[in-house]
Amino acid sequence: MDAALLFSGGKDSALAALWLDRFYEVRLVTGTFGIGSDWRHASRAAARLDLPFRTLDLDRAVAVEAVDRMVADGYPRHGIQSVHEHALERAAALDVTAVADGTRRDDRVPTVSRATAQSLEDRHDVDYLAPLAGLGRGAVDRLVDAHLDVVSGPSEAVPQADYEAELRTLLADREGDDAVDAVFPAHEQTVVRGRDGSP
Repeated sequence: MDAALLFSGGKDSALAALWLDRFYEVRLVTGTFGIGSDWRHASRAAARLDLPFRTLDLDRAVAVEAVDRMVADGYPRHGIQSVHEHALERAAALDVTAVADGTRRDDRVPTVSRATAQSLEDRHDVDYLAPLAGLGRGAVDRLVDAHLDVVSGPSEAVPQADYEAELRTLLADREGDDAVDAVFPAHEQTVVRGRDGSP
């Protein structure tokens, strides 16, 4: 059975990949709008996990709509949510048994509701998997410490191939760097350097 896992190169999606790898042939997929994002570090992280990797083309109009929503809202939540759901739709269109992500129990965004998951499954004849959905941040951090080598830092300093990087770029191009700082709260990102603490 094949599972396409949305992969940023960070700790949550990497831990989800290790979890799923026991039961599925995992394919790591990084969605890209082609907006100045460098997905090569996600490709390197996938290689370090010894799992196949590919990019997944996303519809640029979805990114534009997401940024419009972020500007209107003054925060990124709804924009990121719409992009995540779009990426799951694109992943579900691949020839796979399941689509998955690294969402955790206490994530604010993105989240996948039961109705959204069931709709995705019914329309695409796939299973939606969220292996970390029952885990809080503390549990995830302990598992990551035990099984992954990661580097972390502020989101603008640690490269990651997720929607946020491209949305930040699009927002900065349209509204300026100050708009990025106003819309996106400061937070840490991670990038995977290897399994089991070995670089």
